[in-house]
Amino acid sequence: MKVKRPLSRGLYERLYLPAILQGLGITLRNMFHRKVVQTYPEERWPTPPGFRGMPRLVMGEDGIEKCVACKLCEVVCPPRAITIVIGEFRDQAMRERVPEEFDIDMGRCINCGYCEEACPKEAIVMSDLYEVAGYGREELVFDKAKLLSDYERYKRPALEREQELGDGVRARA
Repeated sequence: MKVKRPLSRGLYERLYLPAILQGLGITLRNMFHRKVVQTYPEERWPTPPGFRGMPRLVMGEDGIEKCVACKLCEVVCPPRAITIVIGEFRDQAMRERVPEEFDIDMGRCINCGYCEEACPKEAIVMSDLYEVAGYGREELVFDKAKLLSDYERYKRPALEREQELGDGVRARA
């Protein structure tokens, strides 16, 4: 097998002067353009319709959480980020259970949205919250109280969310 050797370079190319001048030209050309960088804490990134951020639990109109501890979201979660401990029956006549514990480990969650799709009661939605950080792994485990906080924002009907998602898909096409 023959290997093609590069031609010997002259002094002009060995000094890398053309490459340096080309780099300076790019720098000078872009120096006076409008900046595309956002100053993050002051300027927030607007989330598009259908964005899948952190999962949140939703309460019904009666102020009671919608989750019936069916554990479908726990089963369908690919990284096994959701853990549910089934509690007692909320209403003996309806035979609906309440989750005693509902934890989502955001260190493992991949924001796939399968939990939202699997939930028969629409008790879990993907929010537009993308700022999830902590100093340790234990801070990334969100319990039921944290997941239910600020639920008013996410109690829109599913039809609205689907229409919003459909509009976003049509806009991208």
